[in-house]
This record gives sequence, structure tokens and C-alpha cells, in this order.
Amino acid sequence: MAVYTKLEHPEVEQFLEQYNINNFKDYKGITEGVENTNYFIKTSEQDYILTIYEKRVDENDLPFFIKLLSSLSDNRFPCPKPIANKKNEKINKIKNKNAALVTFLNGQSKNKITSEDCFEIGKITAQLHEITKKFKISRKNNLSIESWQNIFEKTIKKKKDLDESIIKKTNNYLSYLKGKWPKNLPKGIIHADLFPDNIFFTKNKVSGIIDFYFACNDFFAYEIGICLNSICFDNNSTFNMTKAKNLIDGYSSIRALSEDEKKYLPILCMGAAMRFFLTRLYDFYNTDNKADVKIKDPFEYFKKIEFHSTIKNFNEYFI
Repeated sequence: MAVYTKLEHPEVEQFLEQYNINNFKDYKGITEGVENTNYFIKTSEQDYILTIYEKRVDENDLPFFIKLLSSLSDNRFPCPKPIANKKNEKINKIKNKNAALVTFLNGQSKNKITSEDCFEIGKITAQLHEITKKFKISRKNNLSIESWQNIFEKTIKKKKDLDESIIKKTNNYLSYLKGKWPKNLPKGIIHADLFPDNIFFTKNKVSGIIDFYFACNDFFAYEIGICLNSICFDNNSTFNMTKAKNLIDGYSSIRALSEDEKKYLPILCMGAAMRFFLTRLYDFYNTDNKADVKIKDPFEYFKKIEFHSTIKNFNEYFI
């Protein structure tokens, strides 16, 4: 989440007039995240989130995202539910940009994820996978391994002060991943961006998941790799085996991992770290300075790439 498109109170009010929503009271920009513009919308009856889709989101993908959130909501999965306007449209326009209004999800994200939280996150992740594997909709992962070399090459053209040793190591890691990447693992629709700020808690139980705008079809175990990277490193650099075990145990309580998924988990974790290193690095050099957005440290994820490169099998994560 971020604020690229600035709105004034009358503009929000006019937008909401297209919906069966009364008594608009206030709004506030949300600066966490880097992809779309988001506003918290307060009314006397209910709260909402207004998302304005920015340049990285392909307009052709919007029906998939809206259908996914609607279908998940219909299956009682805790996530934002898209709201239809008076014309029964769930994709709208504001300032000539695509936008959607969704329900506000109760709960709060945590700055510090505990080992107990990891078990709950594992469970909700597996529940998501069990539901989405039944869905007929699909979307290609545009930030999969096939895209990484291109993202890196575009980034180093603007590298400025990027160290030559980092460039060499990254290219070596990319070649290694390309040669080792699995071809056939259980897959379906994954969230693909499960970070602490996208996971809400109420009384130490996961109350919902937000920000599905990277959701795509990919390996379920790749999602586990994303989660291991995002929640199982203390102070962003020290791997916590207890958290990792709890995450896997929570996931396995709903959906058991296959032997091949366990075999390839170190590669998938390394790849997940590479994906976020490269996109953060690209954003570091390309984000508009005028945007109200927090730039995230890419090198936190380079350290995670290096850590996973030392892991040879699944059990080493817990010993």
C-alpha cells in the first residue's frame, strides 16, 4: 500500500456517491507498501479501503483480482470483499485511474511476529491454498523466475553505486536458480506477498489477509518460501528455526507437504528471496520521490539469498 495519487475530500465524496454508501465522514492515505494507492474511508455505518491501481498493475488483471477476492469472501475466507457500485460494477474510475472499493478488515498487523503467530500464519496459508485450488480462474506469475534476469538487467543500467561484487554474485545466483528450479510441484492460486503488514491479528489469532494484488498461479511451496523469508528472520537477518518449524507445522496441520515440496524448499526459499531483492532494488532506483511511500531495504533480502544458498535439504531449516 502507498499513496501515489493524492485525493481531496470532495473527490472522495464524489466517488462514494456512485455507491449505496451514506454518511461519509473522513479519509486517510495509507503509506505502507509500494504498489497501489490506498485510502482508509470512514463512514458512520462501515469502514472501507479505496484502492487506486497504479502503473505496475495491468488493467487486464483487475477482473482476476476482483473475482478472487469475491470468491474467497464467498468461501468465508477472511479477506476484503469488493463492493459493487449502483451500476453493479466492482471496478471503477477516479482521476482517470482504475479503482475499487473493498470492505475494511478488522484486526491489526504486528510489527513483531511470535513463534506462536507463525503457526497461525501457516494454518491460514494452507487454508487459502485448499480453497483456491478449486477455483477455475488463473493468472500468470509475472514476477516468476523467468522475469528476474530482465528485472536485474534493467536495474543495473541505473545502478549508480551498486557494488560490482553484488552484480557478479546476483548473476551467479540467478544462473544457479535457473538450473535448479522445479518443474512440477503442487500449484494453484497463491497470495505471493504474505508479509506481516498484510496479515491481520485479533487476540493473537489471524483475523484476515489483505493486499492480494500479486496473487497468481504458482507452486504452493513457493508461497511457503515467501513466508519463511518474511516472518522467520529475527531483525531481518537471523534465521529463527523455531518460527520456521511452527510455520511448517501450522501449514501441515491443514495441508501435508509432499516429499518433492520438501526437497525443493531450499531452492524455492532462495528464489523467493531473489524475487524480493530484485523488485526492491528496482524500486530503490526507480520510485518517484514525490510519492508518499516507504522504500524498503533490498539488501535485507540479499542476505537471505546467501543464507538459503547454504541450505542443502529441508531438515537443515530446523536443526
